[in-house]
Amino acid sequence: MSLTEKVDKRTQILAVAEQLFAENGYDGTSVRDIAQLANVNLAMISYYFGSKEKLLEALIEDRAGYTLGILEELNKNQTLTPWDKIDRQVEFYVDKILNNYQFHCIMSQQYNQTRSTEIKELIINIKLRNLEQIKKLITDGQKKKAFRKVDIELTMASVFGTLTHVTNSRSLYCRLLKVDETDDATYRKKIAPRLKTHLKQMLRAHLDIKNEE
Repeated sequence: MSLTEKVDKRTQILAVAEQLFAENGYDGTSVRDIAQLANVNLAMISYYFGSKEKLLEALIEDRAGYTLGILEELNKNQTLTPWDKIDRQVEFYVDKILNNYQFHCIMSQQYNQTRSTEIKELIINIKLRNLEQIKKLITDGQKKKAFRKVDIELTMASVFGTLTHVTNSRSLYCRLLKVDETDDATYRKKIAPRLKTHLKQMLRAHLDIKNEE
């Protein structure tokens, strides 16, 4: 098997695991289920990942690594204003969560329900390193006199709390938007712009130094 074929097989296994973990839960999915749907043998999953828990760890690290890279590049960009960076961060997270609904469900399930200390620590460390990049972005805006002093951790809790609520209450919002719950494309098309506008407005009202008392 060539290196390209190995990468493709590994990617295929991760994609199938993501689908099944999201649909059936981690405990409700067996390695055999993943192998069958991915059209690979059990030995191949063992070869790449070793165990179901290690497969989940690899999935989380693979998907989360992309987010860290985006945030780091945003912080390094010297051509954008602090407000530009806030807007891009909002757009990135809304698109990321709505377009990767299955992975978001897995992260929520594992953070709240997992019995594995290793998985929970992995998720916490990912959240911490991403939060550190967001803190840098807001701190830079404060230094440039664009943002006022705020509780950064709770500011981000407000943002992610809104995103998580809308994502986890999809059935409710489909009814409010009068969208068929099975019509994913229409739902994203309707909810994404509203979420982006709301979060940008909320952050402007909260962060703008002109609103400092």
